[in-house]
Amino acid sequence: MKRILAVLTLASSAAIIAAAPAQAAPVNPAKALKKQYVAGHGVRVSETARMSGLGTGSQVSTTTGALEFGKSGIVATDLRYRAKGGLAGLSPTRTITVGKHSYAQGGIYSEGLPEGKTWVRYPNDMSQRSTSQPLDIFDSKVLKTLVSKAKSFKGGTYRGALTFGELGKLYGEPINKALGKVKINYALGVNSKGLITGIRSEYVIDFGVLGKSTANVSTRYTGWGAKITVKAPPSDAVIDFTELGAETEVPQEIPNGSLNSLGTAR
Repeated sequence: MKRILAVLTLASSAAIIAAAPAQAAPVNPAKALKKQYVAGHGVRVSETARMSGLGTGSQVSTTTGALEFGKSGIVATDLRYRAKGGLAGLSPTRTITVGKHSYAQGGIYSEGLPEGKTWVRYPNDMSQRSTSQPLDIFDSKVLKTLVSKAKSFKGGTYRGALTFGELGKLYGEPINKALGKVKINYALGVNSKGLITGIRSEYVIDFGVLGKSTANVSTRYTGWGAKITVKAPPSDAVIDFTELGAETEVPQEIPNGSLNSLGTAR
């Protein structure tokens, strides 16, 4: 009888194992993203960045807006910014990047402009990162590295870490040696189609006797495939930076999101 029961138990176990569906491998996020690159379409972004330390208190900034795609990636952006504490007021409240130019409005970028002018125009550089998120998912090398270096994938989230030095090599950006050793912990969320729902990064920079600076940046993406068309501001409201003269207090450029700027003691 014991032998019969043992055989029945093994048979039942085998049946259960055979009936259980195999867990599907996650869809490759890089391939899923590439399929979204359709002219006239894009994605909406919302981001919250919290930074503190170095005697400046804490600063919370938010970014919302839309990214327009072309056949190979982002071709235009329209982003709005809000900041509290810290260095609030030194950044524009809105930027538009389209065609050969980028435009900034608000904050220090609106001081001392001629009457009727509310936008300052700069040369366009789409290689610049326009938010506080150091991990640019739209850079294929970065995205593939985030997936390959992840220590785990659970519940639709890749979790891992990489250093600023490693990230700098991916961007082709020289990194200060001290900053290069700083570790960035990340969590990259994807849905069942492999499309990115969000990414969160956390890092701490130690400035020795000056103290530590901490940052937590959470970026979310919604409305993949939405029809998005970014237009330049009205020409009669725009003035080129080169027309402002040497005495202007308007910055010579829009913050470019370089990695080294994240590690600057302020």
